This record gives sequence, C-alpha cells and structure tokens, in this order.
Amino acid sequence: MSLQSMTGFARHLRNSAGAQISWEIKSVNGKGLDVRFRLPPGLEAIEQKARNLFSQHFKRGNFQAALTVDRSAGAAKALVNEPLLKELAGIAAHLREEYGLAASTPEGLMALRGVLEVPQEIIAPEHHAELETAAVAVLDETLIQLAHNRQVEGKALGEILRVQITTIEMLVQQARLDPSRSLDAVRARLSAQVALLLDAAPALDEARLHMEAAFLATKADIQEELDRLEMHVASARALLDEGNGVGRKLDFLTQEFNREANTLCSKANAASITSIGLDLKAVVDQLREQIQNLE
Repeated sequence: MSLQSMTGFARHLRNSAGAQISWEIKSVNGKGLDVRFRLPPGLEAIEQKARNLFSQHFKRGNFQAALTVDRSAGAAKALVNEPLLKELAGIAAHLREEYGLAASTPEGLMALRGVLEVPQEIIAPEHHAELETAAVAVLDETLIQLAHNRQVEGKALGEILRVQITTIEMLVQQARLDPSRSLDAVRARLSAQVALLLDAAPALDEARLHMEAAFLATKADIQEELDRLEMHVASARALLDEGNGVGRKLDFLTQEFNREANTLCSKANAASITSIGLDLKAVVDQLREQIQNLE
C-alpha cells in the first residue's frame, strides 16, 4: 500500500435525491483517528455511518467534515396571492385620493406580508431516507478523493524520508571508517594514556595499567552502536516499502535512532566521531519531524 500523509483536503459535490449534496473535508496530524462533523439540521442520524466510513479509509488524523445540502433547485416557487394584492392596491388608491398620499409601487405592494406565499415543502419519510443514503454515498466518494490527495503528498514525503535515511547510513559508514578507530590509532592512544600515568606515578604497575586502559577502550568502542544503527536503517526502509499505516512504527524507530546517536556521542573518544554523532542527531531530528506528517 502507498504511504499517506495525514494532511489533506477534498471537496466533492453531486446532485442526488433532489438536492445538491456537498462534502468538504480537511485533515491534519493526529495521534489517533478523530473526526468532527458539521451536519445540517435533520441529518444528524448519518454521523455514525459517516464515522464508520472514515475508519475504513484512514487509520490516523484529525478530520473536519462539513456537509451542505441545497434543495433550492427543486424547491417550489413562490405564488402571488392575487386577491389580496388587488385588495391592497384598491386600499392604496383610495388612500392616495382621500389623503393625497404618494402612489404605491409594485415593489412596495409585493413586499407586504401575505402577498407572496412560499409553500412549505414537506419531506416525506422515504425521501428523507433517500437523502441520508445519498449523503453517505457522496461522503464515500469524497473520502476516496481525500485518500488520493494524501497518497500524492505521502509519496513526496516518502522520497524525503528515504534521502534522510540514506544520509544516516552514510554517516554511520563515515564513523565506521573514521581513522580514529583504526588499530594503530587505538594502540597509540592507549600507549599515550599509560605513559602519562607512569610519568605521574612511576610506581604503578605498567602491565596492570595496560589492562585497565584496554578495558576502558573496549567500553568506549562504538561498534555495537554502529551495527544497531545499520539495522535501524534497514528496518526504516522496509517500513517505507510496506507503505500505509507505518507512521507510528517509524516514529518509534526514530527514538531508537536518537538513542544510538546519543550513546555514540557519549562514547566518542575523538573529535571526528563527536562531529559525526552531532550530524547524526541533527538528521534524526529532521527525520522525526517529517514522520509526524505520516499516517
């Protein structure tokens, strides 16, 4: 399955059940699946079906879904109450002749209460059920569109993540090949440490000092951290290949990346390794920031 970003937008409308039905949906990052609806009066009953549809299409994200139903296209037109209009026109003419009032206008007469009658549209129960069914169907179409939009953004996000993971792999390889980890460099460092201690206290046992120095050098070795980092790189790539719904797993993996990078920095006994460790931490932070947008 394809990677999906958790940010996206979709708007879809269709004429159905004697109305224009329109859904507008926005999605942003979220730890779980959270949907908030804005529904027209009388259509609140579809909320549970709508929630079920969201859970079928998505695993994570905060969603805002607004439904608009416009029945004006099929609404009955206003009717003119002609008897009342004639009566009012006669009264207006009498008042004008009797009291010299200004002549009435058609617009003024039409604006009087009762002249225009708009029949109240009564939605039959079977038509109401039809409207609910249509609203849910249009929602499903809108969610398909939203999922496509999130997949397009997810694909671009996946490319960024792969570049960052490759950067981590290169830094690990750089640390593995660093001259400070060569056998000659380690031997020279141990000899210098032992010589420094013997100069300070000549009575100390040189063989014992060499053993202690070798033990400390072993504890400071970063081989295990480098091996685990390479394992995490392979796991991250496998998750990206797996696709949709791996955001949580990748987020956990970045914590492991960060832990190994911290350990590498704390065990570093050369400035070059420390520098690589700091670069590694920076890339891991960037990786985690991007993964927050992934479903």
